[in-house]
Amino acid sequence: MGDTVLSLRLHPSAVDLSRHPETSQEMLATRIAAGEAAMREAGFDIVPCQVSADPDESEKMVRECLAARPVQVAMIGAGVRMAEEHTLLFERVVNLLSELVPGIVFCFNTSPEATINALRRRARPSN
Repeated sequence: MGDTVLSLRLHPSAVDLSRHPETSQEMLATRIAAGEAAMREAGFDIVPCQVSADPDESEKMVRECLAARPVQVAMIGAGVRMAEEHTLLFERVVNLLSELVPGIVFCFNTSPEATINALRRRARPSN
């Protein structure tokens, strides 16, 4: 049996698109949906979890996502990790996941389109 993956990402409304004027919230939401569909098509069992930029709200959302199904791997998206203003958010979710899921494995992508390669480095697909 494969790993269940928590797909943790910023909700498109939480992304500062001023750095990416060619991208809209709708475009980003479409890319995320396509990335999640590709994960499923590649045989990965995922628990999607889109969070806000607020660490307290995000911690609550991560707890809700983990209550839905146990996970073994967390794929944390670039929006959570790479923007300096989200350092506290990233720190909080990594520490929370480490506390709630002992032995959890982490993988990181650079874009929604790079998620499959990131997962293949660290997770086992279900099929």
